[in-house]
Amino acid sequence: MGSPSFQFLSFAFVAVLAYHLHRSAAWRQTMLLAANLLFLASFSQGAWSFVPFAAFVILGYGALQWIRAFPRFSFPLILVATIAIFAWLKKYAFVPGSLFLEFPYVTVGLSYILFRLLHLMVDTHTGVLRERIPVVSYFNYALNFTTLVSGPIQPYRDYSEMQASAAAFRLSVPATLSAIERIVAGLFKVNILALLASIWHTRALEALGAPLPMSWKIFQGAAVMVSYPIFLYCNFSGYIDVVIGIGQLLGFTLPENFNRPFSSDNFINFWSRWHITLSNWLKTYVYNPLQLELMRRFPSPSLEAVWIALALFVTFSLVGIWHGQTSEFVFFGFLQGFGVSANQVYRSLLKKRMGRKRFKTLSSNRYYVAVSRGFTFSWFTFTLLWFWSNWAQLRAIRAAFNGVAEFGVWLTIFAGSTLLLNAWEAARARILAIQFDGIPMVHSPYWRMAQSVALVVVVLGVTLLMNQPGPEIVYQAF
Repeated sequence: MGSPSFQFLSFAFVAVLAYHLHRSAAWRQTMLLAANLLFLASFSQGAWSFVPFAAFVILGYGALQWIRAFPRFSFPLILVATIAIFAWLKKYAFVPGSLFLEFPYVTVGLSYILFRLLHLMVDTHTGVLRERIPVVSYFNYALNFTTLVSGPIQPYRDYSEMQASAAAFRLSVPATLSAIERIVAGLFKVNILALLASIWHTRALEALGAPLPMSWKIFQGAAVMVSYPIFLYCNFSGYIDVVIGIGQLLGFTLPENFNRPFSSDNFINFWSRWHITLSNWLKTYVYNPLQLELMRRFPSPSLEAVWIALALFVTFSLVGIWHGQTSEFVFFGFLQGFGVSANQVYRSLLKKRMGRKRFKTLSSNRYYVAVSRGFTFSWFTFTLLWFWSNWAQLRAIRAAFNGVAEFGVWLTIFAGSTLLLNAWEAARARILAIQFDGIPMVHSPYWRMAQSVALVVVVLGVTLLMNQPGPEIVYQAF
């Protein structure tokens, strides 16, 4: 029930109705806890499969109490132990296989729970989080069905503030319509756009195995590479749209996780727009402490740029390790870290050589921005090869090309993304310039209502005609 299927939506709307039957905070906390446990139960075939998952979450709460009671002596050991237990449960390759549990057990959302636990532990240890966390609030925060499967990663303080005002929250007609509009947009992304991109990716991949003319092979190769980031974006951001909308019906303001990432004109900017809550978490708990520690231990103005690049590399390399247990994900993380740190070094050197003023002028030049945007998209597309495939599949894909064809694929991707993304930005600016009652026409309530109705018709029509549900959410695996 992790994907935004009609079954999931039915469950969510029943949970919303039960939540609003009474306005007391205790009732709403209880109903939310019941919904969270029922949602989690949908991923299991037996009670025993919950034991490792439940133990991890319960031990996390015990660890928080221990850190609060003995902050000086327990924190490093508990932090390391929590990460080690997570790696053991997720069956990372560096853990001896003989130590793994032999029976199947629930791991859905475990990676997101780890980040919530580490956030609570660090903030409790440093004194940022001073208040004691009630048991029910802890479990509702850790297991919230709107964020369990694929995030977003919400800070506890934000969640706590929403819970404090839960009794006062009442649904209004405008808020309900806004939430439904967001849910409908998410369903369209997942069930239509992501589905079409997935079909496109599968068919292009199959076509590579057939004997093709050089030009057609280059086209199919480019289609294989480009279709996946489009699929991943529509699949993941669509799910986030759905849960943000459901959160609005419960009075939750969940953090945004995407901000038009393919409009980014450099890789650092890309990671401030893609999976935003993950980037912010890594910045807060890895990048900032690591950068400050490097500068404190090796204080030298001439080395500051080096330490920044190194901290960025380490931070974003962890993206791959967090995503998965295999060497492919480790290499995916290496490429993320390399891309961000190389981008930082390039910008620093160019700024030093040109001067701040000329660099700023260059950075705002539309041709430079267009080319940078195409290069950023191409690099991300390249790194995703280690996200959706394995080494054997990569060798098979490479075997389908010779050197010239492979070069042609990436040149096609770079040139095509440069032109198309730039054309999209120009078209978007022109559309937003069309005003109605003093606001962009596409933001007017009439347009939004018509758009939502049209999307509902399309989603229902395509789903019924194709008799095929939307693809599973990729990030459910993490």
